[in-house]
Amino acid sequence: MFNLVQGRRKYFAFSGILIGLGIAAMIYSFITTGAAFPLGVDFRGGTRFEIQFEQPVEEKAIEDVFAQFDLTHNSIIALRGESLENAWQIRTKFVTPEQAQEITDALERELSPLKPDTTSVQSVSPSVGGEVTNAAFTAILVAAVVILVYIMLAFRQVPNSFRYGASAVAAMIHDLFVIFGFAALMGMLRGWEVDALFLTAVLTVAGFSLQDTIVVFDRIRENIVKRPFEKYETVVNRSILETIHRSLATQLNAMFVMVAILLFGGASIKPFIAVLFVGMLSGTYSSIFTAVPLLVSWEKGEIPFVKG
Repeated sequence: MFNLVQGRRKYFAFSGILIGLGIAAMIYSFITTGAAFPLGVDFRGGTRFEIQFEQPVEEKAIEDVFAQFDLTHNSIIALRGESLENAWQIRTKFVTPEQAQEITDALERELSPLKPDTTSVQSVSPSVGGEVTNAAFTAILVAAVVILVYIMLAFRQVPNSFRYGASAVAAMIHDLFVIFGFAALMGMLRGWEVDALFLTAVLTVAGFSLQDTIVVFDRIRENIVKRPFEKYETVVNRSILETIHRSLATQLNAMFVMVAILLFGGASIKPFIAVLFVGMLSGTYSSIFTAVPLLVSWEKGEIPFVKG
């Protein structure tokens, strides 16, 4: 029988390198921009304009128009894509709907006509942005605590049920760090911002990751009863091999759909789908190569400062 958990130190090393690179990207982003990853108006507050001109315009010309409204401290990003020619995203401090209409009128009057039905203006006050940020952190923290307690209760008939819950939460945190690092990297390379859709992707990834982990843990619980004289490591390895096909089949079906959306979908939804894809890829990996090996290492007393 192929022994997957035997190479757990290699899996831990790979995860450490992956998370380390993500943390390095967040640190670099924080040093250069003041944030671990670019925060959208949903979190920071402000106004985001997405406009598309009929004719090519220069970035300096757009800056000059916004400067007329005392909005000199803004970020201007040229949107890329086959259907986004001459499209721009401009983020400013919070402006009222009336001011936003005046700005778009000035852009159309002084630079170039805007393509019909392509202008989008989204405004969030700074106080609301702060509330969204606090709610995001609270949701993740509460989810981790609830999951830990739930798994401890569901696996209460198994010795050391706390380990199962802690390992599942550790795998979820692993996935969150992976997508945070990815968000920081894409923010530097493509100018992607973290918005409310990113929070949706984070919670979705957490759910998928925990579902896969619980499936494997549940099979371990069954095999411990069926094979009481087998070594714990053998029971765990058997459980992985019995469930891995189900995990891969479920996740691959969803990933194929995401790849199709990334290739042929609209530009506005691509950051959300990309984060979701990376998170689900990480979640599939962590449920097999992080959560379960961590459980075995804990059982064998291999984790520093933690009693086996």
